[in-house]
Amino acid sequence: MAYVVTDACVDVQDQSCVEECPVDCIYEGDRMMYIHPDECVDCGRCEPVCPVTSIYHHEDLPPNLAGFAQINTEFFADLGSPGGARKVGRTGADHPAVSGDPS
Repeated sequence: MAYVVTDACVDVQDQSCVEECPVDCIYEGDRMMYIHPDECVDCGRCEPVCPVTSIYHHEDLPPNLAGFAQINTEFFADLGSPGGARKVGRTGADHPAVSGDPS
């Protein structure tokens, strides 16, 4: 895992990060974006363009946002590794911690 999207992205989804990502590893959920931990190449291009400071390198996650590393990883449990967000498009779903769904 390299970069992680956190709660500042919820209901914002500016997508400046998507335009910068050279490997298309930033996927669109219903309420926020998610970086695929296995597809990210750790280039860092997404972090500085995020207008709401939602993206952190996993080693730099503030303690109060550390859970988002797991949230980003778990988001892909069912989706797998499709090899590019453009192939998938908007998923229409979020991790339960983001959607508010306790399931």
